[in-house]
Amino acid sequence: MLGLASLALVAGCGGGGESHVVVVTTTDVMGKTSPCGCHTPKGGLARRAMFVDSVRAARRHVLVVDAGGFFPAIDDEREAGPYLLRAMAKLGTRAAGVGANELRFGYAFVRETARSAGVPLVCANLVRSDRGGPAFEPWRLLDAGPVKVGVFGLASETSDLGPTRDSLRVTGAEEAARRAVRELRSAGAGVIVLLSQLGKSAGDSLAARVPGIDLVVAGGGVPVLPSGMPVGGGMVLYGGMQGWQVGVADIRLDHNGALRDIAARTIVLGPDVRTEPAMAASVKVFEDSLNAHLRARDVGLGPGPAPGGKGDHFVGMSGCVRCHAREYAQWQTTAHARAWKTLVDLHKESTPDCVPCHVTGSASPGGFRTADDAARLGNVQCEACHGMGTLHRGWAENGNEVAEAICRGCHTEATSPTFTLAEYRPHVLHAPPAGLKPLPETPAQRLMREGRGAAGH
Repeated sequence: MLGLASLALVAGCGGGGESHVVVVTTTDVMGKTSPCGCHTPKGGLARRAMFVDSVRAARRHVLVVDAGGFFPAIDDEREAGPYLLRAMAKLGTRAAGVGANELRFGYAFVRETARSAGVPLVCANLVRSDRGGPAFEPWRLLDAGPVKVGVFGLASETSDLGPTRDSLRVTGAEEAARRAVRELRSAGAGVIVLLSQLGKSAGDSLAARVPGIDLVVAGGGVPVLPSGMPVGGGMVLYGGMQGWQVGVADIRLDHNGALRDIAARTIVLGPDVRTEPAMAASVKVFEDSLNAHLRARDVGLGPGPAPGGKGDHFVGMSGCVRCHAREYAQWQTTAHARAWKTLVDLHKESTPDCVPCHVTGSASPGGFRTADDAARLGNVQCEACHGMGTLHRGWAENGNEVAEAICRGCHTEATSPTFTLAEYRPHVLHAPPAGLKPLPETPAQRLMREGRGAAGH
């Protein structure tokens, strides 16, 4: 199912009186609920649910935690926050950290939605400005069978507190960490886990300076590393962003229940990971509803038409077709001409993360703003490659060459990792070479052909 047979961290059985606690981690999910990525869609709640179920089938003592940053990074997708918390509760999340994303909609909003969902939020260095008390639980002591696991969170001292800046403040991370470790040890914690929103540099530095932290789940915009890295006296898991990966830490204990060592790695939730049906169905209902709400609110992506038609702006393909009928006919045979339909088929035509690369001129004068503009500016049209129609004369005078940087605006390492200009460009030339073979089918295209969806919220 997941290739867990090859994952010694989870599938192996301890010997010699050893016992194990497995910690499954996520961080900086940023409101992403389904697989995301145009080439190889990764992550998603339904895959994560299947993964967690499989780990629980292999191991008796499993803790699921999140380092924070799970709320969406886009204000218009606020509804994703409460939904993520409810889904995290279904996954059995025992504790979650607090990052800047969680604060962007206000203190009361995140506190009450987390309480309603039943997901404990922990942060040792966020305090209330009015009385100085903790804004959230500083730490939690979790029962994990043979050992008590203490979990605490830290917010970055440079966090943007957004609308909570008048009611909350961030205290020093190192002092808060030392206090949390001391209190957790006194409460009986045999293993201590930090849910960090400090970023890599500050997080590594703190882990090296503060003794007693056994595992750091690193968040706050960290890179993805396939294996955990020893820092100070503990292990640090770097799990990336958007829920594309999960971290797995196998905590091995001796026969007395004392920590022996920790083996950790990061696992990509790619297309080889099946989806858990109930979670997949729940995600689809939520995402369809969110897409409908975004469309009903007429959420715009750009500044709209140039006032009075003045200034350089996008004009739409109808102006190009009058003189370039042959080029238009060839364009209709390309994937660029079906880019908008891809989003419509997936009910993503109002999802801000996806729309810009499937339309023309988003966030530019006269360019695409809402789904109502699709008839005129949907798909990757002439102006997406050749520039604003009002600049047509300059384009013609400058040699008619599309720079690779234009293509790379959407064909990034994340969305199109196999992209090379030499291989892809012939497929969009208005006079394609004879005998041109189709590009290989991507995993995302295969999933869409099989009716299972691809790009995600």
